Amino acid sequence: MLPDFRVRQRDYLLEISRALTQELDLDKLLARILRISIEMLAGQAGILALKETGGWRVAAAHGIPPAFLSYLEPLLAEEKAAELNLVELNRMLKELTYTTSLGLLNGVGIPLAAHGQVIGVIFIFRSYPDLFSANDKLLLQSFADQAAIAVFNAQLYKQITYEKGRLDALVDSAADGILILNADHTIERCNIAFEKLYGHSRADIQSKAHTEIIRWARRPDGLTLEEAVAGGWPLTTNAYLYVEGDLQRPDPPALPVGITYAPLLAPDNTLRNVIATVRDITKFRNAEQIKNTFVSIISHELKTPVALIKGYVSTLRREDAKWDKAIVKDSLAVIEEEADHLAAMIDDLLDASRLQAGGLTPNLSDVSIPELAERLSERFRTQTDRHTILVDFPTKFPIILADENRLSQVISNLLSNAIKYAPKGEICIRGQVRPEQVIVTISDQGPGIDPADIPYIFDRFYRSDQAVRKTKGAGLGLYLAKAVIEAHGGRMWVDPQPGSGARICFSLPRSRELR
Repeated sequence: MLPDFRVRQRDYLLEISRALTQELDLDKLLARILRISIEMLAGQAGILALKETGGWRVAAAHGIPPAFLSYLEPLLAEEKAAELNLVELNRMLKELTYTTSLGLLNGVGIPLAAHGQVIGVIFIFRSYPDLFSANDKLLLQSFADQAAIAVFNAQLYKQITYEKGRLDALVDSAADGILILNADHTIERCNIAFEKLYGHSRADIQSKAHTEIIRWARRPDGLTLEEAVAGGWPLTTNAYLYVEGDLQRPDPPALPVGITYAPLLAPDNTLRNVIATVRDITKFRNAEQIKNTFVSIISHELKTPVALIKGYVSTLRREDAKWDKAIVKDSLAVIEEEADHLAAMIDDLLDASRLQAGGLTPNLSDVSIPELAERLSERFRTQTDRHTILVDFPTKFPIILADENRLSQVISNLLSNAIKYAPKGEICIRGQVRPEQVIVTISDQGPGIDPADIPYIFDRFYRSDQAVRKTKGAGLGLYLAKAVIEAHGGRMWVDPQPGSGARICFSLPRSRELR
C-alpha cells in the first residue's frame, strides 16, 4: 500500500458520500461506484451486477473485454444463477476469469445490501498475485454499504420517475378533461383534454381557484363542489360527487359538461386532493333533444292522419245517414291518402332505424338517371297544376352503378319538397358530367332556404319554422336522402341561391367501386 492510502480511502469514502446525495441517474451512479471501488483497491477490472427477478444483470463493467461480457451476461441471466449465493457466484466468476485467461489472478466480491436485502454485488479483480487482505475486504464492505444505499435511492428514484411518467401519460391521454385540486381547491394540474374543452392553456388554468375556472352559466343539476364541501363532503362520506350543467368559458358558447369529483384522502383521513373528471355531454344532450323532438313530431304527425281516418270511417258507418256515391268516394280517397301518409312515415322511421343500426346497403345495378328522372317527373306532373317540371340532362349521360329504388326515393323526396315549398313556378332536374362523378341538381323558384337553416336541414328530425307552419312531415326526408347518397360514395349539399329558390345537389361517383 502507498503511505497516503488511508488519506485516499477517506477521499474515496467522501466521494461515495457525495454520490449518495447528488447522483440519482442509476447508470451514471453504478459506473461511478465501480470506478471508485477499482481505484480504492488498486484493481485492474471490475463488474457491478444487480440482482433482478430471474437472475443477475451486469449493470456496469470496467476493464473487462467485450467478448467476455457477451459470454457472461446470458450466463448470469439464467434461472439457476438467481439461486446462487454470493460465495458461489464469486467462485464462478473467478473460475471464468481464470479459464478465459484474462490475466486477472485474484478477485473479491462484496454484496451491496440495503434495508436487509442484497440488491447487487461488486467484483474487483487484480492482475498480480497478492491476495485481498482482511482490511481490503473490510474497506470495500464499508464502501459497499454506502454504495448500496446510493443504488437503492437511485433505483427508487428511477421507479418513481417511471411511475410519474406513466401517470402523466395516462392523465394527458384521457379523453375527458381532468383537474387535480389541492385540499384548498386550487388547481394543481389539468390535462390536455381540459385545455381543449375550456379553450385556454394550462398556464392560464393551473394555480387558479376552482371557482375561477368552474363557473356555471345557470344553476347546475346536483350539488356544486363548494356546496358539498359546506355540507361536510368528503369527510362525512367519501362517495363520488356528480354535477351537470353549462360550463362558462372565456370564449362563448357555454359547454354542457358533467363533472365527477373523487376525493383522495391521506392515511390520517385528511383531504389530500380532489380529482375532477370533466366530460363534454353535448352529444348526450343533443340525443335527449332529438328524442324529445322525435316524440313531439311523431305524436303530432301520427295523431293527425289517424284522427282523419277515424273521423271519416265513423261518419261513413253512421246508420242514421245515407251517403251518395260522390261523398263516399271522396271520403275513401282521404282515408287512402292518409293511410299512404302513415305508411310512408313508417317506412322513413324504419329506414332511420336501419341507419342507426349500421347504415344502408345499396342493391346495385346499372341505372340511367335521365330516364329515372323523366319517369318520376311524369308522375309528379299529375300532382300539381301550379308547377312546370323540367328534365335537363346532357346527351350520352353515363350509366351509373346504383340502387335504383333508393335513388328514386331521393329524387322523389326532392321533387316533393320543391312542390310543397315553392308556391308555383319551374322545377328543374339538371345533370352535369365530371371526370370522376356526375352531379344532379333539383331547383325551384320558391322562397329558397333560410341561410340559418342550411347547416341543419340534413339533420334527423330537423324542421325549419317555415316547414312546421306550412307542411306535414317528421324531418326525416332529407336526412334519409343524404344517407342514401353517402352510401353510394357521393355527397349531398345545398347550393345557396338567395332570392332564386332552393337548389339541392348531389353527386355520385362514376367508378364502379363504391367508396
